[in-house]
Amino acid sequence: MREDPCIKSPVLYLQHQYELLQIEYEYEKEQFKQQTELMGIGRKIKRGMCWYPLNLGRNYYNALNQLVIEVERREDKDIEHQFEYGRPVCFFTQDVSGKLNYLNFVATVNYVDEDRMVVILPSVDALLALQSKEVVGVQLYFDETSYRLMFEALKQVVGAKNNRLAELRDIFHGTQPASTFSFHPLRFPWLNATQEEAVNKVLHAKDVAIVHGPPGTGKTTTLVEAVYETLHRENQVLVCAQSNMAVDWISEKLVDRGVSVLRIGNPSRVNDKMLSFTYERRFESHPDYPQLWSIRKAIRELYARSRKGAEREAVRQKINSLKDRATELEIRINESLFSEARVIACTLVGSANRLLTGQKFGTLFIDEAAQALEAACWIPIRKADRVILAGDHCQLPPTVKTPEALRAGLGHTLMQTIVKNKPDTVSLLKLQYRMNDEIMRFSSEWFYGGMLQSAPEVKYRSILDFDTPIEWINTEGLDCNEEFIGENYGRINKSEAELSIEQLKGYITKIGRERFLDERIDVGMISPYKAQVQYLRRLVRNDAFFKPYRQAITINTVDGFQGQERDVILISLVRANEEGQIGFLNDLRRMNVAITRARMKLIILGDASTLTRHAFYKKLYTYIESLHE
Repeated sequence: MREDPCIKSPVLYLQHQYELLQIEYEYEKEQFKQQTELMGIGRKIKRGMCWYPLNLGRNYYNALNQLVIEVERREDKDIEHQFEYGRPVCFFTQDVSGKLNYLNFVATVNYVDEDRMVVILPSVDALLALQSKEVVGVQLYFDETSYRLMFEALKQVVGAKNNRLAELRDIFHGTQPASTFSFHPLRFPWLNATQEEAVNKVLHAKDVAIVHGPPGTGKTTTLVEAVYETLHRENQVLVCAQSNMAVDWISEKLVDRGVSVLRIGNPSRVNDKMLSFTYERRFESHPDYPQLWSIRKAIRELYARSRKGAEREAVRQKINSLKDRATELEIRINESLFSEARVIACTLVGSANRLLTGQKFGTLFIDEAAQALEAACWIPIRKADRVILAGDHCQLPPTVKTPEALRAGLGHTLMQTIVKNKPDTVSLLKLQYRMNDEIMRFSSEWFYGGMLQSAPEVKYRSILDFDTPIEWINTEGLDCNEEFIGENYGRINKSEAELSIEQLKGYITKIGRERFLDERIDVGMISPYKAQVQYLRRLVRNDAFFKPYRQAITINTVDGFQGQERDVILISLVRANEEGQIGFLNDLRRMNVAITRARMKLIILGDASTLTRHAFYKKLYTYIESLHE
């Protein structure tokens, strides 16, 4: 753990985290300013932070009485974008010289799918400003709110005295032991032994418990069971995660288990199942809603009349009495929605939503806790008596953009701290249900002390008889050279990408085209570099061979594959140079994610002479070679 050695007390440690977060905040704000002012519109579009030009669609008031507008991108529809629910955006026009002129308001994403977005506007004036322009674009805006909430949470934790928050802080970071309830362990015959032990540890914890779930070990299954059992003892729990996608995933599994979930915020995948348990959809479906809608409509019409100067005083009195009635109805609907829900689910930042003001929970569950900055975890912890963290600190870390803050420990998560400081609160899930044993074994040895085992039903799984589950295609001497193409895209290795495509074609042909389609075999192509991902996508899209299989092939970065799995995985490592420079392939947690996505076949492409100068890749290469002997 890289931290200032003088930091001993929990309060000093958290003050240090606050200072590091400040550095990150200033850095990101400056980056955003430069991107806004200096970066060309083409690059912004390519990086997925901007849509231009837009079609403006209909505008209306949504169920929560917010003025929204639908927008759709007209071009570059195959570029993956970074827009998601809750993110702030700004609109702009472009003049003849190419200069961007920003409209004077910030809006918020309410829904987004591939090419369409619903955006919450701050006022009617904002709508009029938008509609007065001929051609507009939209781009991501600096997310001030998330930082503000993290700063507030850290301040509160640092200043906490003689309350539950102070106790939790001192247990997590200090020497105060974590206490437990004592009762006989419960049996869960449908779980394996380590999952059963983990659920029991959660139920016994008075302060904190950690479910450490390596790839494929059924972390979500275990967590859902722990939530379900906790609800026999408590009326309602709060379930959070860093990303909307992770919140969706756990919410969906809880709903499948028969638990009533209220999702604060909107899902990242907009489908009917996900939408059915969102707050907005439930609000709209409430029997009192039609009455509330008509009152709001009347208020808007009265406002329009009062603007025209018609009997102002009488109109204002009417508006006020209607507003009181609307507030009463809103409170009634909210009370009914919250009293029916057993699980309130949202992102860590989303837990600061005004709907949850003053709410307290016996238990808070944080999923994917190893991907969240510590400051973000404290936002919901302030509402809870005890905390259950689930995740894997040997997989994807939180995103920290400043090298200085990263070196000084901003990326060191609360989960890592508790794992180190309170090892007795941790349950490691040890039986994995995803991978062929030979694919799993390397990861188990390097990251988990050889503790993982393969369930009998997956141990020997393969697509072809007598196939080797892992191959390393050494690109050394094959003219596969990396190129550097700009700060944000990093590296590309076109020859290696083309070779990856040939490998995939060869493997599909070996399986047999019909069998590939009949058995719905799926494939993932992973590269740590965005430019390589885009190039691989283009190659697959333009190659007639892949036409029947396109639905079965996903191409993405390592982060894009978090939590997913495929029958066949190809990884293009890109780096090939004389100096043995491997850049962020040094982040071994990312590689752990990449190599553990495959169920039956893993093909790695990379220049062994460059990569094996690093101990991890040398050991991986040697391990794979030994399987072929």
